[in-house]
Amino acid sequence: MTKTYLIDLDGTMYSGNTNIDGAREFIEYLNNNNIPHIFLTNNATRTKKQAKEHLLNLGFKNIREEQFFTSAIAAAKYVAQNYSERKCFMIGESGLEEALLDENFEFVENDANFLFVGLDRNADYKKYSSALHCLLNGATFIATNTDRLLSNNETFDIGNGAIINMLEYSSGKTAIKVGKPYEIILDIFLKEKKLTKDQVILIGDNLETDIKLGYDAKIETIMVCSGVHTEKDIEKLKIYPNRVVKNLRELISK
Repeated sequence: MTKTYLIDLDGTMYSGNTNIDGAREFIEYLNNNNIPHIFLTNNATRTKKQAKEHLLNLGFKNIREEQFFTSAIAAAKYVAQNYSERKCFMIGESGLEEALLDENFEFVENDANFLFVGLDRNADYKKYSSALHCLLNGATFIATNTDRLLSNNETFDIGNGAIINMLEYSSGKTAIKVGKPYEIILDIFLKEKKLTKDQVILIGDNLETDIKLGYDAKIETIMVCSGVHTEKDIEKLKIYPNRVVKNLRELISK
């Protein structure tokens, strides 16, 4: 049985605007051998079109919009499938906005049923305070992801998890967390694609998100040491991948 690869983006395919060595060759190998693969990412900032264009600009080939499944898409679908209300306040960028519009959410300033929070690199104190007001007024708190760090070229930026923690602390409310390592994103993805856990392999660089999701959900995982964590972090975090590679070229069969 040919399994479908669920491939992380940030730290696995690229770091910011920098290619990760071996990533393009691995995707080319998958395409040439008709091996199914989807980019399963916690990055909620980009639309599917923007995510595709980012990879194409980095030299990847044969990339299609339908290959992307983001934490923003999963968050919007989760709420749409489990609640009837559709009024929301959003902290996030175009990827989250697109996902919510696709599920017929209405953006409001007051009386929001839901607060959706994804990474927003343009948000300010006023916007975070408006989000807090939504929570204090009874909105259900939805977190696209809780990443601590975002890989960016030779360093890391603050991840969305820090913002989620801030709003949980200030409001006293706990967010419903959707992205990796939480199984909501996996369950929604598998249902939509009509796949089962034994039909997928999860590839990523982050033990706390990518690999923990696979470990907890009992699906096969491959850790690549190109982003947030290295092999020495495995015992420290007690999160165990099925396989560890230094470079994705190691997965290319000759």
